[in-house]
Amino acid sequence: MVIAVGDKLPSVDLYEDTPANTVNLAKASAGKKIIVFAVPGAFTPGCSKTHLPGFVQKADELKSKGIDDIYCVSINDAFVMAAWGKDQGASGKVHMLADPSGNFTDALELSVDLSVLGGKRSKRYSMIVEDGVVKELNVEPDNTGLSCSLAEHIKL
Repeated sequence: MVIAVGDKLPSVDLYEDTPANTVNLAKASAGKKIIVFAVPGAFTPGCSKTHLPGFVQKADELKSKGIDDIYCVSINDAFVMAAWGKDQGASGKVHMLADPSGNFTDALELSVDLSVLGGKRSKRYSMIVEDGVVKELNVEPDNTGLSCSLAEHIKL
């Protein structure tokens, strides 16, 4: 069943910077209010020009309104996500998490076959998670567009 408001995040390891540095969002969100957003692919046009930059630009504002951390997830490897984050100025603002096999994305049931982009990818979404529970979920209706999942549409 697709993740929904009121559901707990699955306990699945993701990777930040290197495959040795695991991050489990179910644990990382314990006692915190976080934003998790996903993109179909690092360095892709919509993700690089609009989606990630929006969260980087609004990070301080979102944190001033009670968000503890912001996480970007993509079905890419940790090195690609780290390089993309560096390229986009995300350091200290958005944690760049790799889901290399799509295990987290599959557990949410938010994967989609985008063979033109390399195979299985994540649908584009954003969510607010409080103490491990999804409080707000915005999944793009066409899976990859740029409307409801943008930083400007987060409701705090």
